[in-house]
Amino acid sequence: MTITEKPAAATPADSAPRKDLAAVVYNPIKVDLDRLKRLVGAEQTAAGWPETLWLETSEDDPGQGQAREAIDAGASVILVAGGDGTVRAVGEVVHGTDCALALLPSGTGNLLARNLKLVLDDLELSVRSAFTGRDRTIDVVLIDIEREDKSVDRHTYLVMAGLGLDAKMLANTDDDLKKKAGWLAYVKALLAVGKDSRELHFRYRLNKKPEQSLRAHTIMIGNCGSLPAKIELLPDASLDDGLFDIVVLKPKGVWGWLQILSKVIWENGVLSRIRHGHKLRTREVDALNYATGTELVLRLHHPEEIELDGDGFGKAIALKAWIEPGSLIIRVPQDA
Repeated sequence: MTITEKPAAATPADSAPRKDLAAVVYNPIKVDLDRLKRLVGAEQTAAGWPETLWLETSEDDPGQGQAREAIDAGASVILVAGGDGTVRAVGEVVHGTDCALALLPSGTGNLLARNLKLVLDDLELSVRSAFTGRDRTIDVVLIDIEREDKSVDRHTYLVMAGLGLDAKMLANTDDDLKKKAGWLAYVKALLAVGKDSRELHFRYRLNKKPEQSLRAHTIMIGNCGSLPAKIELLPDASLDDGLFDIVVLKPKGVWGWLQILSKVIWENGVLSRIRHGHKLRTREVDALNYATGTELVLRLHHPEEIELDGDGFGKAIALKAWIEPGSLIIRVPQDA
């Protein structure tokens, strides 16, 4: 894989004058458009802003083109009404600009909103915050994915990328069932791939240190670590620490999976929430290892499924991921 020079991390222009113009990028399948327009109209009028731009996503363009159109029109904030895929697509364009991103949680995951600890079921509050909230900056991760034919495509993700079990699970998820049953569709897919014992075999270089080889079941590179059902996969990950967190799963049989479940469900999910619970957390176990970094270069022995923010992105033979600290502005409620 050719290692390209990473661009300098973009910093939002705090001194640039902002126009009071909002745009809504929405997935028509995920939203109640009539209600959303009523709420946006009321807040826009109360704030004295001009008419909001409305931009609908499509199967061919899940949000990047609409985000560019909004920025070109001078929008100072883009409200994203859709699932994790829409948020990732819009964030890919907005990061590094002085335009803010406001989340209107929708869909089954809402991973970024969960990690920002935003309210997930109050659309009125989410819309109001887009017009009256405060701005905070978060990191994003850029990733170059090399395919088996040597082509390389670049993407941005906000939550996490994964190779192994989670990517295979997403590749086997029935989209129609997902629309009807939400996260139950992932359970069905998990059962379908759960018997796949094939390991990932790869070479990697973290933070420009000497290259190493590893066999593992799953590797995930996270900008943050909270998943639905209060699962803390990466308990120490933070959206604004200038680092990504890596977790590697290496279970050997049933005992290995029990170690993983104990760490992720019990220690990360339960002990971390009780007073002094962190003191009861154990050291790393053989089946699960953590690391942090700012750059990871990884080459697989065989092409493997890869996912970004909960969406499958086909098969990768190699990747390079790096962090861009503080390069995305998120509009959050004043008290968040």
